[in-house]
Amino acid sequence: MQIGTVLALSMLATTAQAQVEVEEYELDNGMSFLLVPRTEQPNNIAAGWLAHVGSVNERPGITGISHFFEHMMFKGTPTIGTNDAEKDAWFRAEQERVRMQLRDLQTSLNYERYRNGEIDNPWDAAHDTPEMAALRTALNTLIEDHREVIVKDEFDSVYTSLGASGMNAFTSEDVTFYFITVPSNKIEGWAWMESDRLTNSVFREFYSERDVVHEERRMRTESTPTGIYDEQFEALFWTSSPYSHPVIGWPSDLNSYTMGQAREYFDTYYAPNNLTGVIVGDFKIEEIKPVIDKYFSHLEVGPPAPPVITTEVPQLAEKRMTAECDCPNQVTLRYHAVPYGHPDYFRLEVMASVLNGRTGRLYKELVEGQEIATSASARVDARKYAGAFEITLEAKADVDPAQLEAAWEAILADFQANPVNERELQKVKNQKAADSFRQLQDNFWLLVQVGYSERLGGWEWLNKEPAIIADVQPSELQDVANKYFEPPNRAVAVYTRSADAVPDSAEFLAVTADLPPQVVGMIRGQLKQINAITDPAKVEEAIEGIRAQMGQVPPEFKAAIGFMLDQASARLGELQGGN
Repeated sequence: MQIGTVLALSMLATTAQAQVEVEEYELDNGMSFLLVPRTEQPNNIAAGWLAHVGSVNERPGITGISHFFEHMMFKGTPTIGTNDAEKDAWFRAEQERVRMQLRDLQTSLNYERYRNGEIDNPWDAAHDTPEMAALRTALNTLIEDHREVIVKDEFDSVYTSLGASGMNAFTSEDVTFYFITVPSNKIEGWAWMESDRLTNSVFREFYSERDVVHEERRMRTESTPTGIYDEQFEALFWTSSPYSHPVIGWPSDLNSYTMGQAREYFDTYYAPNNLTGVIVGDFKIEEIKPVIDKYFSHLEVGPPAPPVITTEVPQLAEKRMTAECDCPNQVTLRYHAVPYGHPDYFRLEVMASVLNGRTGRLYKELVEGQEIATSASARVDARKYAGAFEITLEAKADVDPAQLEAAWEAILADFQANPVNERELQKVKNQKAADSFRQLQDNFWLLVQVGYSERLGGWEWLNKEPAIIADVQPSELQDVANKYFEPPNRAVAVYTRSADAVPDSAEFLAVTADLPPQVVGMIRGQLKQINAITDPAKVEEAIEGIRAQMGQVPPEFKAAIGFMLDQASARLGELQGGN
């Protein structure tokens, strides 16, 4: 199970800026808990935990394993997810034995054939030798027979029986986060479920789930208009940092994980000394601590997680990538910046706010003024170990991306030469303060903000940030504009519309007008995928997924998600009418 693309992006784009009262509670095994009791939503608790690991902690050969574990952690234990634990264990052991034999041949014989130019993909079944084909058949038979003792989605079913909702997770470059909403009187059930999977996860369906992740990669990356190019642009942007590989992983690595590698990964990164629990909602501190002690104190301490050593080297020359896609003409300019918590991070956040929105400089100049863009946005991508500042501009009609780039350069030059007007700056600060208040209204969103901030630099930043933002001066914005925004410090991606691209409808443009271009592109890609589905059952699955997102995304995303739901429902009607 994984979080929807649009929801994941909206989460990571949300930065809280209001006072939060958190009580820290740490167990002897090193697992810490962040407790936020509040009564705004009676009988409601948002509960979760995060593993301090993401794609930045990976290495070549196991890229994507953090995200893969997000899937594995919903597969159950010896008591949840199977109707015969003994047979279940036998099937898992046999699959491992056969898969290792096949893997050994692929990484030796087939890789040699690949290097010699005899085959183009050592993992493609079309290039199997007779011995490999026999092993693959045996593995597939074991996987199919294993289904007889698997109780599908039982982990979710148990939670549903407790009255819980919204069970999900997401993986980013820096963190893997699991969460759910439960009634207050069922919090002990949550503690039992989570401690059980942290103690007894069996990595069920370890090999069949690879196909699910490959399909997710195809849907999110390979089938979206700019997905593959965005992935390569990310790899282009980072020279030495491990942020250069995709969160979902490179295809060859997805094929190669072994159970031994998975167990080593789990024992390190899912040990209590590398985990943080977060509980937000209607509970009492004195009642929750004994529950935490009872269910999480027995988790065994693991080895220290290896530190991230490799830092990004200074970029010395501009990098450029050009591509054609089924999308409007557009340009993305990404500048190397700073990690979360760096003093300049807050100044860059304010600069982005001056640029963003219907009253921001980008929209007023490029969309309303010159009328050369349909959307324009700026965002700060501040991660734990490094950061970036990104400008994304989408052209109107057939406007040349070079014209967009020149317009941005003019806006930047004004930023660099002239301090921001005090009134304009105060308006941005007021808006950010108002946003802070709204972000405190929901237990779930507060849970995500507390947990994510804790991973990036400490939950305390949620309380520090408002004062820092309020104190940003016009001269400081001018300073960062001159410090980071020079051509040698950036990478530029230029996309031009391919000849067979389908223009966006007026309704699509209307419901996505205020969303970041990255999110708009993903919505565009998801709609294209839905319209390409020919199986009504698959469309129904997509509709359920969209409905689940509707209940969790911020208000500004709801119109676009509603549009997606309408389009998916229309596609379902077409397919059912055709029957």
